[in-house]
Amino acid sequence: MAKTRRIRKRPFIYLILAIILPGMAVIGWLWLREKQQLEFVRYEEFGIDMPVSYAMHGIDISKFQGKVNWMAVRQMQVDDIRISFAFIKATEGITRQDAAFARNWEKAGEAGIIRGAYHFFYSTRDPLKQAANFRNVVSLRSGDLPPVLDVEVHNNQPAAVIRSTARIWLEEMEKAYGVKPIIYTNIHFYETYLGKEFDEYPLWVAHYYQKDRPRSPRKWLFWQHSDIGRVNGIRTTVDFNVFQGDSAALRELCIP
Repeated sequence: MAKTRRIRKRPFIYLILAIILPGMAVIGWLWLREKQQLEFVRYEEFGIDMPVSYAMHGIDISKFQGKVNWMAVRQMQVDDIRISFAFIKATEGITRQDAAFARNWEKAGEAGIIRGAYHFFYSTRDPLKQAANFRNVVSLRSGDLPPVLDVEVHNNQPAAVIRSTARIWLEEMEKAYGVKPIIYTNIHFYETYLGKEFDEYPLWVAHYYQKDRPRSPRKWLFWQHSDIGRVNGIRTTVDFNVFQGDSAALRELCIP
C-alpha cells in the first residue's frame, strides 16, 4: 500500500500573529510615549510654567520686543534653565525688513547665543522675490541655525498654491545656504496645507496654552510652548521654545 504524503498546513495562528503583532507594537510605543510624563514647573522668574523635561531652551523675537539686552538674556539662569538659542525675525513678504534685525543679530551673536533668522511668508507674493528679500538681509555663517520659513497664514489660497510657493522659497534657501531650511507653523496648518510633501524639512511647531506636547505623527525639533514668557534684558513678554535634543544635537543642526 502506497504511503500517503501528509500535507503540512501552515497553522492559522501564524497568520493571525502576523496581523496582530505589528499593531500591538505600535500601540505599545504610543502607550510608552504617553507614559513619559511631560513635567511643567512654575518659574516666577520666567513668568510661565516651563517644560523641564527638555534641556535646551530658547526664545524668538522681532522688533516688538524693543531694544534687547542680549548679554542679560544670556546671563539669566534659574536652576538648570537658561536661554541657549534665539530665532530672530529678519524679513516679511517681498519688501519688509524687521527694523531691529541687524542689531538683534549682531548682539545675540556677541552674547554667545545660537541664533537663527526667520522670514514671514505670504503665498500671495512672489516666492523668488521673498527669497531675495531674505538673502539681501541675512548673512548666515558657521554655527548659525538654518533659515526659517514662517508659514502660518493661508490668505484664502488653496493648499496646492501654498505648497508650490513655499517649495520655491525653501529650495532657494537651500541653494543659497547649503542646508535644509526649518519650517515654522502649527500642526493644523501643517497637516491642512503642507502635509507629507514637506516631511523632509526640520519642523518648529507652535503649540501653547496646553500642557502637552504637540500631537502629531510628524517628528518636530522645536516647540514654541508659550508666548507670554519673560526673561532678563527684554521688557515685553516673549515667545519661549524648547529643542528636542541636547546641546550637541543643536550644534549639529547648525550650518557647518
